[in-house]
Amino acid sequence: MEIEITKKDDNLLLKRKEVFFRLKHDEKSETKGASPSRAQAREVLIKKLRCKPNLLVIDKMQTEFGKRETVGYAKVYENEERLKEIEQEYVIRRNFGSHGMGEGEGQGEKGGKEGQKE
Repeated sequence: MEIEITKKDDNLLLKRKEVFFRLKHDEKSETKGASPSRAQAREVLIKKLRCKPNLLVIDKMQTEFGKRETVGYAKVYENEERLKEIEQEYVIRRNFGSHGMGEGEGQGEKGGKEGQKE
């Protein structure tokens, strides 16, 4: 899978880099021509941008009709705290799985429900 960074901006106010990218997936790539998953796209972006995995969030990905190309928009934050402050919970779950970003977060709806059970 080939990746091309089409645009990269620094957003100083939100303390993040905003990246527009294009993934080319053909029969020879690991996806065998199919659209890449968000996890596969994250791996390729992390290698290309040389950033920590817990700071990269893919906001949007769309495979163009009739092409073996996926275009997308990702954000790389300066630190985890800033990412948690700005990103919505569903975006974090979409990128990091149902357990969120890591060990023992206990925030959001899930954290509130757990507190009520005890």
